[in-house]
Amino acid sequence: MSSASLAVAQHAHPDPTRIVAISAAIALNLAVIVIATRPIASAWHFKVEPPSPVQWLRLIEPPAVSPPPPPIVLKPLPRPPALPQVRPRPAPPTAPPAVPIATGRIAMPINRLPTLAPTDAMPHAAAPPAPVEANLAYRSAPLRFPLAAMRRRMHGTVLLRVLVDAGGRPIEVVVERGSGYPLLDRSAREQVLASWRFQPAQIHGQPVRAWARVPIRFDLHAQ
Repeated sequence: MSSASLAVAQHAHPDPTRIVAISAAIALNLAVIVIATRPIASAWHFKVEPPSPVQWLRLIEPPAVSPPPPPIVLKPLPRPPALPQVRPRPAPPTAPPAVPIATGRIAMPINRLPTLAPTDAMPHAAAPPAPVEANLAYRSAPLRFPLAAMRRRMHGTVLLRVLVDAGGRPIEVVVERGSGYPLLDRSAREQVLASWRFQPAQIHGQPVRAWARVPIRFDLHAQ
């Protein structure tokens, strides 16, 4: 036989191993394709929040209008009773200290004569029924320091209340505030009542009786 006939007569038999390998490769490719074509789940998960509750609007009722307060009625205050007018008493004149001179007496300065101004309450009469209060000037005011008081070192001021008549003579002398030594108080009262003279007070140009306060100062340092 020729070689050509031999080539035609021989048939190729498939290799089982190769078939298995090709089958496995095909199966593997199919598996990869199936896996690749599967729908991929989303990696992001969206958090769905529940809707917030609806806030209902509540109407606020206006406050009730209170009635206006009753009007205030102002009542006039009662007037206090009128107080009686009191005339201030004039300040007493300041007497100089008891300084003996050559005759044992001191000379007092002559003050200006006070004149009481007329008022509506005073009638235009020659003299009022009662003495008035005045600040009288001195005409003569001799004063001696008692020797017994000087030896005992007594000193002080005596305030006298003197009633002077229309002629300027003291007719009554009262010790209003003593010096602390009865000897000085008694000596001041006796000397003023015995030898002092004053300018009388006047009303409408007429001399009248008047009360006056007279201070008498016994000063050892002036001796």
